Amino acid sequence: MGLGSFFWLIFIAATFLYPAYRQQQLVRRRYSTLARLGKRRGSQVITLIHRQESFNLLGIPITRFINIEDSEQILRAIRLTPGDVPIDVVLHTPGGLVLASEQIARAIRKHPARVTVFVPHYAMSGGTLLALAADELVVDENAVLGPIDPQIGTYPAASILAVTQQKDRNRVSDETLILADIARKAMSQIKDTVYEILVDRLGDDRAREVAGVLTAGHWTHDYPVTRVFLEQLGIPVRLGLPREVYELMELYPQPPQRRPSVQYVPLPRGQDTGLTHLLGREWE
Repeated sequence: MGLGSFFWLIFIAATFLYPAYRQQQLVRRRYSTLARLGKRRGSQVITLIHRQESFNLLGIPITRFINIEDSEQILRAIRLTPGDVPIDVVLHTPGGLVLASEQIARAIRKHPARVTVFVPHYAMSGGTLLALAADELVVDENAVLGPIDPQIGTYPAASILAVTQQKDRNRVSDETLILADIARKAMSQIKDTVYEILVDRLGDDRAREVAGVLTAGHWTHDYPVTRVFLEQLGIPVRLGLPREVYELMELYPQPPQRRPSVQYVPLPRGQDTGLTHLLGREWE
């Protein structure tokens, strides 16, 4: 074998085999962390983590969200969990399909044992629906949920309705009127779903009020719903995520950028390396 052929073999192995090996090691570390968390809490741990990932070996970034495939897998995981075994869900998602989110939320509510949802960073839109369905919601101090107002195509349903209410109907196109009809149905349906999920814990009046606030389109769809606001609505929220939840998030890395936008030097807890003092003197 010539030197050129040997070089090409090394190149092919590095291009195709090494990424596959690294991905396999990453999956093993994820399973190991899941097993440690489940053993410590005596629960079945399920993750729903949507981060931008590179597609296969081509390195094409793709953005993930809640879809039917997710609902199928989570429904199966819940179905295979014995009724006396608690479930922990690690949730990190921008949201997704309403149908898939509603299926998962209802399955969470129906599980006989306690279901806890952990939110380390954010659970928006349909993710908020899943978080509300849990018996216990545990979040990071800076984590947020989001509104659950439905979106029709690229437009908020509430905004479509507002257009038809503010204009003369004779001056509104047929397409807009059709979208408004769909928007009205979508808002009614999602409000009923949120009420159904909350009524057994919050009572009839409070559940209707919370459902109305979160689905009426008072804010933009990416508005951060904080822990404090949730508590004001009467939804119990607890701080204090297990360390394994943060470890799991580290095992779902974003695709590397050519120039990193965030850099820092990790400091051992309780240990003064002199860096803190140096930075303090610079800002004096």
